Amino acid sequence: MHSMSCQNLTASYGSNTVLHPVSFFVDAGEALCILGENGAGKSTLLKCLLRLHHPDGGTIETHGFLPTEIGYLPQQTDTRRDFPASVWEVVLSGCLNMRGFLPFYSKKEKKIATENLKTVGAYDLKNKSFSALSGGQKQRVLLARALCSAKKLLILDEPAAGLDPIAASELLTIIEALKQNGMAIIMVSHDTHSALSVCERVLHLSGQSSFFGTKEEYLASGYARDFLGGAK
Repeated sequence: MHSMSCQNLTASYGSNTVLHPVSFFVDAGEALCILGENGAGKSTLLKCLLRLHHPDGGTIETHGFLPTEIGYLPQQTDTRRDFPASVWEVVLSGCLNMRGFLPFYSKKEKKIATENLKTVGAYDLKNKSFSALSGGQKQRVLLARALCSAKKLLILDEPAAGLDPIAASELLTIIEALKQNGMAIIMVSHDTHSALSVCERVLHLSGQSSFFGTKEEYLASGYARDFLGGAK
């Protein structure tokens, strides 16, 4: 069974420690929700998991897949939303990691892109201009793009941010379906209650301390009482 685990991971920028020792794991078919106030180190942790920032200490281990086989859906503010391309072109570009130096997309890659568009319920948008889509449609297309890279693990950074309630609910339904198909998911979200509705485990970052455990353990903890009291 595939999984990702971290032990005593720490990270800093210069002399400023932004991620204090943290340990956690996520298994196939599960979602891990990462919570915490702004500045708690959530974004830095994701960068470490994606090999975009080198940690100071600790270990990151992937079991059953390679680090290059992680799918990533960044925050909307980190992603251009005016791609001068069709939906099909945007989704296909998610296959770049598996292409090497081949000049054309293979039948296998086109099949993967087609399957992922169907998975997120956006196949009917295939020939539309990406920039002409609604916010919810764009997010589903970008999720399909991320799935083209994701073999076993998908990292989502604020996936429902800026979406209307219906689009956000549809996204959570897709996340549940991905879990049922065995995908492991790590998700950062400010929509705490929605995120908790689809997760099995919680990692809460809080200054120099952190909590990791099941959702039920988290909801019974002081971390949840303090954090969710202000999140309602």
